[in-house]
Amino acid sequence: MAHEEHAVLTRGAAVAGTARPAPGDPSARPRRHRRWLPPLLVALLLAQMAAAMVTTAVRQTPTIDEPVYVATATDYLREHRLRYNPEHPPLGKLLIAAGVAVADPVYDPSYTGTQGDVGRHLLYESGNDPWRLMLWARLPVIALTLLFGLVVLAFARELTGTAGGLMALALYAFSPDVIAHGSLATLDVPAAGFVLTSAWLTWRARQRPLVYLPLAGAALGAAVATKMSALPAVPVLMALSALSVLAAGRREASPPGPGDEGAGRLRAAVPRILGRWRALLPGPGGAEDPRRPVVPALVGAALVGLAALAVVWVSYLAVDPRLRFAPAEAVPALHGLRGHVVDLLPVPPAYRAGMRVQFGLEKYPWQGYLFGHLYTGSLWYYLPAALLVKTPLGLQALGAAGAVTAVALRRLRPAAPYLLLPPLVLLAVAMTGARDFGTRYALFVPMFLAVAAACVPRSRRRWAGLAAGALVLFAAVSSLRTFPYYLPYANEAFGGPGRTHRLLHDSNVDWGQDLGRLTDRLRQRYPGERVWLVYKGSGVPSYYGIHADDPREVPGERVHGLLVVSDSAAAKARGRLAELIDSSRPVDEVGHSITLYRR
Repeated sequence: MAHEEHAVLTRGAAVAGTARPAPGDPSARPRRHRRWLPPLLVALLLAQMAAAMVTTAVRQTPTIDEPVYVATATDYLREHRLRYNPEHPPLGKLLIAAGVAVADPVYDPSYTGTQGDVGRHLLYESGNDPWRLMLWARLPVIALTLLFGLVVLAFARELTGTAGGLMALALYAFSPDVIAHGSLATLDVPAAGFVLTSAWLTWRARQRPLVYLPLAGAALGAAVATKMSALPAVPVLMALSALSVLAAGRREASPPGPGDEGAGRLRAAVPRILGRWRALLPGPGGAEDPRRPVVPALVGAALVGLAALAVVWVSYLAVDPRLRFAPAEAVPALHGLRGHVVDLLPVPPAYRAGMRVQFGLEKYPWQGYLFGHLYTGSLWYYLPAALLVKTPLGLQALGAAGAVTAVALRRLRPAAPYLLLPPLVLLAVAMTGARDFGTRYALFVPMFLAVAAACVPRSRRRWAGLAAGALVLFAAVSSLRTFPYYLPYANEAFGGPGRTHRLLHDSNVDWGQDLGRLTDRLRQRYPGERVWLVYKGSGVPSYYGIHADDPREVPGERVHGLLVVSDSAAAKARGRLAELIDSSRPVDEVGHSITLYRR
């Protein structure tokens, strides 16, 4: 017996020696380098993304929506009132308020007007420095965007390994849409990122439901407490939570096999959870009763829904513990089935009012612009078409191939619903909306595509890894070429950012972000010239030193000199403005969002 024990120990020592070379062994050096390489790559990818977003945030003037969110966040901070911007819940603006608190702006709570008026008053009429205030308001969103990059990394790494995680992070970190909107004090990236986080935590709940289902519900609640457009994800992720509980039950009931990672943790946690849940359903079949797994699955889904609901309530209570709601503008009435459903929802009154505002906005006849065509209403294919233009070709190819791979490969198939259902359902619902304003309504698509793309090398075809690396590099180069003009990005198939304004409008290309750059251009190249300006945005041109008249307010023959037109305004130009543009000669452009004409 002693001899056998010695032999076992000797073999164990030999194996250990093979797995971990001695410190002095030269073969240990490459392994040590490999151990530090992934964290170094993660840091470099996130550092370049942070540099891109901060550089963009410093140079851009306020976009159309930002002053509203910043003023609402300031009102939350100073007055603790649920007064402005009810169409969006408070959580994202509370995040922005963290930066506003550092900027400490002068604020007049007695000022009356619409939420847009309050935003302009705060930035331009109260003695504040709009550059400094906007930078601080944008920094929390930038930080959160970087954290979502770690979620992308973790999700992809758990599915495909370290190399897949790094590939997914690279695609995310170089995504122009994510960089563009992640550098703004807006709500689109936070809402999309929280949905992605919830999907990842729901996937993790397949092994530890008790730990991850409440966290998944909290992330889902953070999404719907930031933007109401995330509401369609609630039933999807609740259903996936039930699926995770069923999967955890099957794993717990099956004997662990070799290489079954985490089986010990699972055996320790799941029996306590599922054993108690199953006891809730009596039946003659005992442990074999097929009805019994249904109860824990329903309980898991309910747990996620309740956690999400709790986060929504907490976000409103954080603004005003008494939940007083005194809207600055009238809230439209909502009748019929929608009105009854909204009234029955167990959410704060201000949330229900926000839903009424959103439904009211959906009834408005908005104008859209797609591929040179101006139209009233909405096109069901607008968002897919816009995403084709504004998503890097490498990300499109890898994301689509990764989605197919996840469905086709048996070892990845369990993850396919978590990767594909949330973005598909959210996109399908967004396609029915009335506002064709930009891909910011579908920012979850590049996020989920980045994770799905990590599945491509798992196909184990000889060319898969090489092709994936080449496409990641292509996406990175495409993104770097558009620096620092990420908002008007278009991929190479559609001519690049210089042609985006011919295809799309609004937040896809010109959201009022280049007023400061226009000031510099006029001062450097056109000093002393007469300027006529049609600007679409929330900035105040005179604050930036631009003294110009509106050419639409005088007879056309009087308009001589420089005609400066925001590309979103040019896309929708009709009547006198269209005549002025047609009879002028383009001579310059600023930021791929403003065109200068000579008359």
